[in-house]
Amino acid sequence: MGDLPRLTAVEAAARLGVKPESLYAYVSRGLLSRERDAAGSSFDPLEVEAFARRRRRSPAAAPGTAVAGTPLMVLDTSLAHIDDDRLHYRERSAARLAREQSFEDVVTWLWDVPSLRSPSDDDLAVARRTIAALGETTSSLDRVLVAVTALGATDPLRDDPDPSQLIRVGARLLTGVPSSLAPKGDADTIASTLWRALAASDDPHGRRLLDAALILVIDHDLAVSTLAARVAASARASGYAVVTAALGAFDAPLHGTASRAAVRMLRAVSEGDPAPSAIARAVRDGGRGIPGFGQALYAGGDMRAAVLLELLREAPGSADVMAAVDAVAGEVARRADARPNLDLALAALVLWAQMPEDAGAVVFAVGRIAGWITHAIDEYDERPMRLRPRGRYVGPAPE
Repeated sequence: MGDLPRLTAVEAAARLGVKPESLYAYVSRGLLSRERDAAGSSFDPLEVEAFARRRRRSPAAAPGTAVAGTPLMVLDTSLAHIDDDRLHYRERSAARLAREQSFEDVVTWLWDVPSLRSPSDDDLAVARRTIAALGETTSSLDRVLVAVTALGATDPLRDDPDPSQLIRVGARLLTGVPSSLAPKGDADTIASTLWRALAASDDPHGRRLLDAALILVIDHDLAVSTLAARVAASARASGYAVVTAALGAFDAPLHGTASRAAVRMLRAVSEGDPAPSAIARAVRDGGRGIPGFGQALYAGGDMRAAVLLELLREAPGSADVMAAVDAVAGEVARRADARPNLDLALAALVLWAQMPEDAGAVVFAVGRIAGWITHAIDEYDERPMRLRPRGRYVGPAPE
C-alpha cells in the first residue's frame, strides 16, 4: 500500500481540534514532527492520529490542562508562536517588527487601536511621589510594581468589568510606568521615555535599540508570568491586578531578573577578567547554569538574542561590550551546547547604555505588559474561572 497523503497544517490542527498556534506549539516541544517544502508544512497522518488518541485517553489533554510530555499545560494562544526557530506575533515576524517598527506601532496593531492614551499629569505626579518615597535603595522592578499600583489607585474606572477596559488600562500602564520612572520631560515615545529613566546619556541609537528590545519581549510562548496573568484574568481581575499578578511571577531569577547575573558576568570580562573565570564565578554564584545561555524552545539559538545583539553590534561605542559577549559566547560554545539567549542580549544592552544592573528586568517587564494585557483580553473571551485546577491530597491519612 502506498504512503498516505500528508496533512496540511490546517488539516492537522482540525484533526486535533486546536488552533494552528497550538499545533506549532506541539512541534516546538517535540510532541509532533513535520516536514516543510515550498508548499508549506505537512504532517504524517498516522502520527497525528496517534497523538490525537493519546490526548483523548488523558483527561488532562483538554485545553487549559496538563498534557503528557509537557511541563504543565497547553493553552490556546493567538499572540506568539515559534516556527522554524523564528518568533512570530500572529502572522508577522518579530525580528522584522523589531528592525522596522516602533513599540507603539506594534502594540496599536496588536490591540487594533489608533493610539495609546497616557495618564493625566496629576496621576503621574502621584505615581512619582509614591516611587520617590521608597528611597534610593529600592530595586528598579519594585519601582515598576509601585508605579502600577499607584496608577491603578488613581483610576476611578479600574474595576469596570467591560473587557474594553483592558486595552485602556494597558495603554495607561505602557505609557505611565516609564513616565513615572523618568524625570519630568516632554511627552515622547515609550522607548525614549524609558531611556531617560534608565540610561546615562541621550543617545538616539540607544532609544532605537530600546524600541527593538521592547518589541522582542512582548510575548514568548506561555511563560510563568503570562500564565499568572491569564489565571488572574480567568477570575476577571482588572488590568492592574492582571499585571500585578504577572509581576509577582516575573520577579524571579529563573525568569524576569535573569539578566542581572549576565550583566555581572559581562562586566567582569569587559574589565579584564578572563572569560573562563567570569563564567565559572557566575555559575558558582548563581547555581542555575550559565547566565544568559540556553533556550529550550529554539534548536538553533534564541532569535531574540540574535536580533538584539546584531543591532547592538551596529551601534557606536559597542565594540568593548560586544568583545565581552563574543569572548563569553566563544568560551561557552567550546565547552557546552548552549547559545546566547535574551538575557545575555539585555545584559549587553544594559552594559553598553550604562544602565543600572537590574535595568534589563525593567525593559523586559515594560515590554511584556503588552503581552500580558493581550493574553488577558483573550482570557476574557473564555469561560470564567476555567484555570482553577483541582488539588490532589498526598499528605498523611486522617487519624
